[in-house]
Amino acid sequence: MPDPRQDLLFPADPGVRTLARRLHALAAEQPIISPHGHVDPAILAEDRPFPDPAQLLIVPDHYLTRMLLSQGVPPGRLGVPTVDGSPTETDGRAIWRLFAAHWHLFRGTPSRLWLEQTFREVFGLSTALSPATADEVYDAIAARLAEPEFRPRALFERFGIEVLATTESPLDDLAWHAKLAADGWGGPGGRVITTFRPDNVVDMEFEDWAGNVERLGAIAGEDTGTYAGYLAALRRRREAFVAAGATCSDHGHPTARTLALDRAEAAALYDRGRRGTADAADAEAFRAHMLVEFARMSIDDGLVMQLHPGSVRNHNRWLYARHGRDVGGDIPQATEYLHALTPLLDAHGNDPRLRVVVYTLDEYTFTRELAPLAGGYAALYLGAPWWFLDSPEVLRRFRESVTETAGFYNTAGFVDDTRAFCSIPVRHDVARRVDAGFLARLVAEHRLDEDEAAETIVDLAYRLPRRVYKIGERSQ
Repeated sequence: MPDPRQDLLFPADPGVRTLARRLHALAAEQPIISPHGHVDPAILAEDRPFPDPAQLLIVPDHYLTRMLLSQGVPPGRLGVPTVDGSPTETDGRAIWRLFAAHWHLFRGTPSRLWLEQTFREVFGLSTALSPATADEVYDAIAARLAEPEFRPRALFERFGIEVLATTESPLDDLAWHAKLAADGWGGPGGRVITTFRPDNVVDMEFEDWAGNVERLGAIAGEDTGTYAGYLAALRRRREAFVAAGATCSDHGHPTARTLALDRAEAAALYDRGRRGTADAADAEAFRAHMLVEFARMSIDDGLVMQLHPGSVRNHNRWLYARHGRDVGGDIPQATEYLHALTPLLDAHGNDPRLRVVVYTLDEYTFTRELAPLAGGYAALYLGAPWWFLDSPEVLRRFRESVTETAGFYNTAGFVDDTRAFCSIPVRHDVARRVDAGFLARLVAEHRLDEDEAAETIVDLAYRLPRRVYKIGERSQ
């Protein structure tokens, strides 16, 4: 009897479903390009066995822990470390049982879809997770993790990952990437590459920004006591990241605002920040100006700019105070792009040497602003639905919203944006299935020939992200 899961996320109409199945088969053959994510490079550099199932799948996944927090289960009971080092649960089986007791909270969510597919496709499990089966599932995964075939590099191979990009700040010494390069896994054109993420030395509202800027100068060998020295230090660190294989920079600003200041105005803002007298308006203006400055740097060194705006960071102040950043306390906000990006686009939007991939957490901007912008400027590409929007429903609406204005080829392919290494293949497969369904519908409606749809789905799955993010170009 055929497995009904083979048609996961495909259209219900039998004829369109058959088309989707054929198109998905082409996408499923393609290697995975993961050009933006947050996997710890140490995992692949050290290639040690993964810890217990809870430490691998639950503790680092804020999609999961924030849902339980919303139902009154504090992250410490799920093993999430505290800022002050106070005790949290360390028994993996206890964490797993607690999570399984709340499994019903994830009905209908992408988190459940990803986890169920990870259980099935990565670990070969057929038992459904429930409070009654928690120990059985835990033991089965733990047994797999003890096998050599489930070490990180072996899974990387099995997942069909061609390139995985991690994300580091200019203050990172890139030692793990140096080890990966020494092992033949990293460096320009490597399988694991870094991404330049300068938020902690650009955003004056970042904790200890002034101290971070001093450390930046020390690492780069430049005097960041002046704005000119600060820019020189950033260029030096970008050079180091390019040498470590980077093809992209990444900018996680609260808004998409850009601003072209003259050198004296920018230097005055910078000096106020270093003296501790900058206000919120100064911080926003400096962030906005630095996006234009980084665009100039990208024209020089070739790094693709990724802009990830629209998150109110650490909105849950209790969670931030107790557990720190990136543990589920961030919330999306409405984000404006048309006027915000105008200074950058006026300066460089038609320069083919620049490539800017713009993401959003505000779905309503896809049709109104982002698709028309990406369809009208040579430098601009539209990133995939990201973070809170990374779900089958929004992935479908994304294609429906942007294709009529931007087409397929002003989009940049899928990014998984994950810390959860084992979820990478299933997240990419979900996106490929949604695209197969969308393209199958176009074929069924006689809007596209099947051979064109076949070419397009391979482009979306593989060729587009490889080209847009300049994967492999540094080794040529």
